[in-house]
Amino acid sequence: MFARTERLLLRPGWPEDAPALAKAIADETIVRNLATAPWPYGLAEAQAFLGRVHDPLLPSMLIFARSGGEPELIGACGLSLRPSGAIELGYWIARAHWNCGFATEAGRQVVEIARTLGLSSLQACHFIDNPASGRVLEKLGFRSTGITAPRHSCARASEATAALFRLELAVPAASLAA
Repeated sequence: MFARTERLLLRPGWPEDAPALAKAIADETIVRNLATAPWPYGLAEAQAFLGRVHDPLLPSMLIFARSGGEPELIGACGLSLRPSGAIELGYWIARAHWNCGFATEAGRQVVEIARTLGLSSLQACHFIDNPASGRVLEKLGFRSTGITAPRHSCARASEATAALFRLELAVPAASLAA
């Protein structure tokens, strides 16, 4: 699955993206705010991530900035299945591209893809020591559930407190009849 926005190209990762992925994410501040990425994160970890089998109905895409030159890998965004059965939105942006609105722009596109796929809701979370991620979720329309819970962070090698968010994508048919 591919998607374009005004400034971004979102597409699946390919094996030849491994060096650019390793370079873009090689920042402990980024990786410690992700639940499943290990630290340190190098070429072998990028190759393993890109080699994973992804559910085609749960897109996992690299984010490339489109400019006058060759697109630059600046992050990733996608959907994943939680053990609870919930579908979760996740994303990261390389530090050099923070505060440019790229996470929100990519997130909006993935939320629209989720709607197109017929998903009724999405969940997301952010570690409470990363409030900027919470602001991205709010811009995307996610609402805090008021719940915080421990979530394992591979890079931290421990649990950290995460704030849980939810976004309703479709109104259930039963609500329309009322």
